[in-house]
Amino acid sequence: MDTGGPIRAGLLLLACACVATGSPIGTSDINCAGGSTAVLGQVNEGYSGEVEVVSGITGGVKLVPHIFPTHLQFLELSFTAGDATATVRTTKPLDADALAATDSTLYYSVMCDDITKYNNTRTLKINDLNDNKPIFGQKSYSASVSEIHSVDSVVLQVSAVDADSTPANNRVAYSIEPTSEDFMVTNSGAFILKRSLNYNIVQKYNFIVTAKDNGGLNDTASVLITVEDFDNMNPYFSHNVYQAFIPENQVGPFRALEPEAIKAQDGDLGINMTLTYSISSVSPDKYRTNFGVDFSSGAVSVLTALDREEMASSEISVSIKAAQTDDALKTAGAVVSVFVEDVNDNPPDFDRPAYSVSLLENSPFDGVVFKAAVSDLDQGGFVGTLRIIPESSPFSVGSDGTVRVKNPSDLDRETTESFRFEIEAKETDPPNAVVVVEVNVTLLDENDNSPSFSSKTYEGKVFANQTVGMQLVQVKAEDPDAGVNGQIKYFIDFGNNDGFFSIEEDSGEISLARTIPLLENQILEFPLYITARDGGAISRSSSAQVNIRAPGDSKPQFLHEVYRGTVEEEREPGVFILRVDFLAVAAEIPVTLRVDSEADKFVITDGGEFSTRVKLDYDEAPHNYSVGISISDGVNSNSAVVEVQVTDVNDNSPVFASGSATAAVPEDAEAGSNVTSVTATDKDSGFNGEIRYSLRGGQGRFSVDPVSGTLSVGGALDREAEAEYNLVLVAEDQGRPSRSATASLLVQVTDVNDNVPEFSQAEYRANVFETESVGTSLLTLSAADPDEEANGRVTFSIFQQSPSSEPPVFELESSSGVLRLARPLDYSEVKAYSLQVQASDGGAPSLVGNSSVVVTVRDVNNNPPEFSKEIYNVAVSESLASGASVLTLEVTDPDEGGFSNGYFLFANDTFDINKQGVVSLRNDVTLDRETKDSYMIQVVAVDQVAAGLSATARLNVSVLDYNDNAPQFPSLPDPFLIAEGEYSEVAPGDVFTIEATDADLGPNGEVTLSLLRPHPLFRFREDGTLLAVGSLDRERQETYELFVKAWDGGRPQRENITSIRVSLLDVNDNRPQFSSSSYVSTVLLKEAEEGKLLLTLSASDRDAGNNSLIAYSFSAGSSPYLALNSETGAVTLTSDLADVTEDTTLELTAVAEDHGRPPLNSTARVVVNLRVANLMEGVAFLSSSYNFSLPENQAAGAPVGKVSASSGTVLYDVAYSLKTHADLFSVSPSGALVTRTELDREEQEWYILDVEAVDTRTPPTSAFAMVRVQVQDVNESPRFPSEVHRASVFSIAPYKTPVIRVEASDPDQGEASQLVYGLTEDSPHFDVDPSSGQLFVVSAAGLAGQTAAVEVEARDPRGLSATTRVEVEVKGSASSGDVVVLSINQPANAVEKKLREVESSLGSALGWTVSVIEVLSTTRGSSESRAPRVLVEARVGFLSFDRGEVVPSEEVTEKLRSQSAAVRAELVKVFGEGLHFEVEVEVPKSPSPASSQAVVIALSVMLALSMLGMIVAVALIVRFKWTQKCPKSDKEGLVCDGKDENSQKGQRSEEKGDKEMQPRTDRVTEDGDSHTSSL
Repeated sequence: MDTGGPIRAGLLLLACACVATGSPIGTSDINCAGGSTAVLGQVNEGYSGEVEVVSGITGGVKLVPHIFPTHLQFLELSFTAGDATATVRTTKPLDADALAATDSTLYYSVMCDDITKYNNTRTLKINDLNDNKPIFGQKSYSASVSEIHSVDSVVLQVSAVDADSTPANNRVAYSIEPTSEDFMVTNSGAFILKRSLNYNIVQKYNFIVTAKDNGGLNDTASVLITVEDFDNMNPYFSHNVYQAFIPENQVGPFRALEPEAIKAQDGDLGINMTLTYSISSVSPDKYRTNFGVDFSSGAVSVLTALDREEMASSEISVSIKAAQTDDALKTAGAVVSVFVEDVNDNPPDFDRPAYSVSLLENSPFDGVVFKAAVSDLDQGGFVGTLRIIPESSPFSVGSDGTVRVKNPSDLDRETTESFRFEIEAKETDPPNAVVVVEVNVTLLDENDNSPSFSSKTYEGKVFANQTVGMQLVQVKAEDPDAGVNGQIKYFIDFGNNDGFFSIEEDSGEISLARTIPLLENQILEFPLYITARDGGAISRSSSAQVNIRAPGDSKPQFLHEVYRGTVEEEREPGVFILRVDFLAVAAEIPVTLRVDSEADKFVITDGGEFSTRVKLDYDEAPHNYSVGISISDGVNSNSAVVEVQVTDVNDNSPVFASGSATAAVPEDAEAGSNVTSVTATDKDSGFNGEIRYSLRGGQGRFSVDPVSGTLSVGGALDREAEAEYNLVLVAEDQGRPSRSATASLLVQVTDVNDNVPEFSQAEYRANVFETESVGTSLLTLSAADPDEEANGRVTFSIFQQSPSSEPPVFELESSSGVLRLARPLDYSEVKAYSLQVQASDGGAPSLVGNSSVVVTVRDVNNNPPEFSKEIYNVAVSESLASGASVLTLEVTDPDEGGFSNGYFLFANDTFDINKQGVVSLRNDVTLDRETKDSYMIQVVAVDQVAAGLSATARLNVSVLDYNDNAPQFPSLPDPFLIAEGEYSEVAPGDVFTIEATDADLGPNGEVTLSLLRPHPLFRFREDGTLLAVGSLDRERQETYELFVKAWDGGRPQRENITSIRVSLLDVNDNRPQFSSSSYVSTVLLKEAEEGKLLLTLSASDRDAGNNSLIAYSFSAGSSPYLALNSETGAVTLTSDLADVTEDTTLELTAVAEDHGRPPLNSTARVVVNLRVANLMEGVAFLSSSYNFSLPENQAAGAPVGKVSASSGTVLYDVAYSLKTHADLFSVSPSGALVTRTELDREEQEWYILDVEAVDTRTPPTSAFAMVRVQVQDVNESPRFPSEVHRASVFSIAPYKTPVIRVEASDPDQGEASQLVYGLTEDSPHFDVDPSSGQLFVVSAAGLAGQTAAVEVEARDPRGLSATTRVEVEVKGSASSGDVVVLSINQPANAVEKKLREVESSLGSALGWTVSVIEVLSTTRGSSESRAPRVLVEARVGFLSFDRGEVVPSEEVTEKLRSQSAAVRAELVKVFGEGLHFEVEVEVPKSPSPASSQAVVIALSVMLALSMLGMIVAVALIVRFKWTQKCPKSDKEGLVCDGKDENSQKGQRSEEKGDKEMQPRTDRVTEDGDSHTSSL
């Protein structure tokens, strides 16, 4: 566009400040003769619409840039050739901020498109609006700051930018939330530290900083300030005192400490320097070696066990010291009170080595045997248990050692004459020591045993050869008691009634006293009862029985001739059948019983028990047996018979004649027809042999008769469904339990012709080409007949052809079902044939099935297909999507149906061709040009599947590049190496060249390298070389991890990122650094010895390798007493310092030098103190706390007290400093504390000062002491807040009208409420309340228009006072007639407290200024009616002012009436609901008291002028009378204003006597109604 046409002079000013979009900002006529310049005016930003309408166009015009081409982005020109006008419109809202660079002015030009292209330039001022809020450069800021950071310095800088273009809209102010006393933010965004930080109190500060512009738009960001700790505090223990309770024998760490494990930590919590622990002292000191402490954990251990029994006290104090590892002088101390607890390490001890006692046998339970005493040296004596060993011993032992009888039954001397056992004493506490003592208890005899026979019964016999005196039997009894208690005598108590027997009392022998008559086959028995009695004092006895048997002659015989019994068959041998009874003297003469017959089957015992010898069988053997038996004693015998009946049991199962059978039945057999009969037999008899039949299987088609076993048909049979059935026939007997047998039965179903042949298809179809030859097989029919043999043999035949022909076109083989062509076909004549076919079986009668066959005649293909091209060329991108189409092959075929049934043949696994000829990329394949960039495909089109004709074409596919490969990095070394040093952009250092590759072509394969994020120290050159462009210091950072990005020039762009490490090679650029600037050691001369280690120098070098190896030496101040190891830095003594006799300090300079080239070194100061005596290890105060006091209000420099600390040696000095309240106190080098300013007890009574003492050791040690300073009270004068108070009052104000309250304060505590107020001089006009300081009116009459002054004094109880001047302006513009009285149902004192609120409320309701001049108390009620309720009211008198002028009372009353609702609403706000008021206006009917008062005052003045000499006396009289007649009562109101007493009495009598003279009051209630009443 041509914008260079001439611009002619001429300015067209179009003044417009448009803000609407409905009309153009300006209009103008174009000047195509010489050009023009116009200022369109100004418009607010955001404007959219028409900017200018240009008229007078005769040719063409264009919108072209003017000065600033970018301004045209806001404008467009609407112009149609041939029009005379054109319109300049906005293309987007105008933005002053975007035009800030051009002072928010829009420049453009409308150029005449003529031969001479004159420009008509325009400018439009865009007014900036506040439409942009400030925006922070980042949403969060953070900074770390040390806790010793300087106050009033910048910690952090935040910045927000407001995009508005004018300062009024883009000026930003910052604020923070929450507000903080520690930080502030300036309007520049700088965070300033305002107070010293303390890491231990606050570690982090979180702020929300707000940036706000002048219009209130704002943005916020978060600020995190992290406080870093600084090492400035000593360590401290968690507790000053710990307690440990240890057993006396403990060795090793304390198991538990109270209140918790010993722990100290660095006072600087953020640094938390590691500490070492040590034991500083132990009390008593003799136990010092018994304890140790772990230097790292502080765990206290017992090194040598203690013995509590040898200790004077069980408590030991162990003092622990914790020191920082980096500064051994920073220490803390704590005390561990170790309480040694008793351990049970002494065994108990019995008072005797053994005990031997005697005890009467059968002693009672719990009877005392003796008492054993047990002692123990351990604390508390013996605490444990006693027990008897073994526990089976009949004794027990109590806890007090008393042995008692536990089991009296065991105390039997006859069983055990003595007991030996042990008493075990076992301690309760571990190790549960045990001691035992032996005890022997001997039992003494008592007659506690009765004689005991050797047998309970004795046997004796008398035979036929009996003689008198013969011994029959001897009884024997024993008594285990001793002595006479065990001597026995024998007696026959009873049983010897016939006197046949006698007994010898000492031996117990029983003999025959006379002959006994005997009986045959009988035994006579004589039971004798014998007593044995001992010789005890209380004798004991026992008895035994003696049986004397006298048998007669023996003749054995059975009691019955026949015995009968039964037995079941098949029982095991030995079955008891019966017992036979018989007579015999068997007890004396044995008898024998035997079986004489059937002895192989039965047996009998000598006792007569008859039983079986073998198992008996009922079925195969006899059912009854007669068994002969006999009895014999060897001399005599007898016989009898036993009849035995054998009973049957069900022991045989039924048996079928054969285990299996076969039967046949036709499939059309009717239900109930017999099939076969199968029976079984059973050897058992009765029910055991009775058989019942049942059937298993058969699917319900068969049934069996349960009695006869005949099988019959139970349901319809179908051979084709089931040709045979496998049945199981069960035969079961009726025994209990029953027994059964089974037989298998195969039933075969024979065939019947009951099925019609069935074709496999209801209709068959066949296609045949018209060219097929005669005899060609078209298809094979099949039909199935499930019947057997001839019934199921099928033959085929055609019984109808449509259309028909002669001969038929088709023939059907009867046996195979093959359909063949019998005549040639012609597609043009018949296109399809329908055949009706049938299938017949060979049954009688034959059954027939039907079907149909449709034969379709097909045309023959004889034309090949044809491609539209022989060669197809196509190019595709390698990014072609899987499955995407490439092109479509066009193929035609003149045959019927064309190529619709055709297909394509091709050999390619990348592309696919569907039946429509669409060539596409396979779904599972993607292209990759880098792998293969072209494809050649031979395509064959075949018109049909079978015998199809074909055509061939070639498809060439070219693959175009797509940026699908990211750049690849080669194998890179790790790490890259470069020497540390000073590099820059001007003199960079080459690190390594990276050659990245990309498999793509052209721009897609052009690779550029850069760092992922810009780095101040590294960058890449265009050739891929990594350059060092900044200072590299290995000691500051040895390795840099960089992220390298490689990107290509393709679209879309692809990139690859890898990380590399750059390691710096060391250069000797660091000096060794000592761990401390000075090293100090102190050694006692008595402990000095050659080689003693004093201290170890330690230096480090940040360099590496040889550059960091350090050698130590002394460069100055060498001493013959010291040696320095150059490798370890160890400083040792060279001798025992025997020649040193006084404290000596050795100062030397140590050098640490590295092995670099060239070598670098540094120095440190070494101080060694050689001391004669042991000194304190650090500074310490003489007292840990001090208490001082001083009076308040002392001038600066007042002495407070003195603290004192000692360094422990004259070698070091001590300096003092204050850590708290340094603004109020100071401390001198001697420790004297003085004040810096006056102190006021009323502000603060107590001050706690922390005083630090620091010595001159290297490094210095410090200590703290706490100083309490009490400020004592001094009586101070009261103070008025102002020297002069001013107030105003109306001259008509009555007595007690409040004027002003002057209140003084007393800085002394508790006395402010005890001030007494008064006037320094009496005043006839004003007085003051002595307790409250309230100044009130006595009489202001005559002072109208004047200013009266009084002086008020406040005095405290101790006589100090203060005064203030009160100036009262007395206003006289109002009269009593202007006063309006308002009665309120509130107490007067309640109204007085809220005078200001009442004035405000009334003024708000009336619209005037209201001034209350009096508040009176009154009551309402009738004395005549004796009303029980009296209402207390306050009468409030007030004046109203309008613009300084008094409003007449009538006008005020009227407005109160009209605005009564508003008045009540305002007063309710002051006094609450329930408020009522009335307005009273006094109408005088007689001269008012005020006028009388004026007369009296006038007379008094005239009298004073005529009698000047009596002024003083008159004044005193007036004052006296005033006091008498006007007591200070609110009830007096306006009455007491200066009358004498007589005039008042006269007035009162006149008021009583003449009601006509009483004043009348008009009352206006709050509802607006008027009422009149007499007062």
